[in-house]
Parts: sequence; structure tokens; C-alpha cells
Amino acid sequence: MSLDELKSAVPDYAKDLRLNLGSVIGNSELPQQQLWGTVLACAIASRSPRVLRELEPEAKANLSPEAYTAAKSAAAVMAMNNVFYRTRHLLSDPEYGTLRAGLRMNVIGNPGVEKVDFELWSLAVSAVNGCGQCLDSHEQVLRKAGVGRETIQEAFKIAAVIQAVGTTLDAEAVLAQ
Repeated sequence: MSLDELKSAVPDYAKDLRLNLGSVIGNSELPQQQLWGTVLACAIASRSPRVLRELEPEAKANLSPEAYTAAKSAAAVMAMNNVFYRTRHLLSDPEYGTLRAGLRMNVIGNPGVEKVDFELWSLAVSAVNGCGQCLDSHEQVLRKAGVGRETIQEAFKIAAVIQAVGTTLDAEAVLAQ
């Protein structure tokens, strides 16, 4: 299973997604760890079994064991945080923003990899999950660390394409039944 198999599974009506998948992963200027950590975290966040099955082996082969675990940790903690912070932001009562979260998120402080990499993966997962407050928070941390807008955009381009491919392939699987 591989990126090529995933691309070949994309139907012709979604050819743009096939091309974009090849370019955002195959032509990425991100360092390997940032690239494959973003791919793995977004594949998990996409909730698409097919996408995860196809991309996980390549991600695992391109990541150290610590980075592999950290990318999965980013997807896990952001699955929780994106729901919590998005909900707090969407509620019209601003008092929720003053309440203590009371949720454990220790992995953010000690992810086992470079903080910038973990923040980039967290931002990408937040893009998939649509949490504006988390996107702003992670983008600010990355910018303060000297990460350029092009790098940040690269991560959310990967997120957008992986999410779209997952949605398309999952729809095709349902329609084929």
C-alpha cells in the first residue's frame, strides 16, 4: 500500500485531488519529518480508513519511532482540543472562555520531537477539524518560532488534500455497496 495506490484509487471526476495529492506530498519542500508527520496526523484526522491504511506505512518508514508516536499524539490531542475550543468559541456566552479547561494535554508541552514539528502537525489537524481558535494559537506559536507562512500553508494544503481524498474515497466506497 502506498501513495501511488491511493492516487490510483481516486476517481477520474476528482482528478484534481489525485494531482494535488501527488504534488503536496511528492513535491513538498518540508523536511521529511515535518512532511510525513503532517501526512500521518492528517490521515488520522481525516477519519478515512482507506487513506490511513495507504499512507501510514510510508509515514512510518519515513519517521523515527518518536516522530511517528508524536504525530499520532498530535492527532489524538487535537481531536479533543479542536472540539473543546471550537465549541467554547462558538458559544455566544463569553463566560465559557474564562472557565478552566481542566483537560490533560501534557503531550503539547513534551511531545518527544521538536516543538515546531508538533505545532505544525497540530495546526494541520486543526485545519481538518475546523477549529479557528486552535489554528490561530498554533499559527502564532509557529510564527514566533520563525516559521514562514509558506511552510504553514504547506501544512494546511496537505490537510486540505488528504481530507478531500478521504471524503471522496469514503463516498465512493458507500456508493459501490
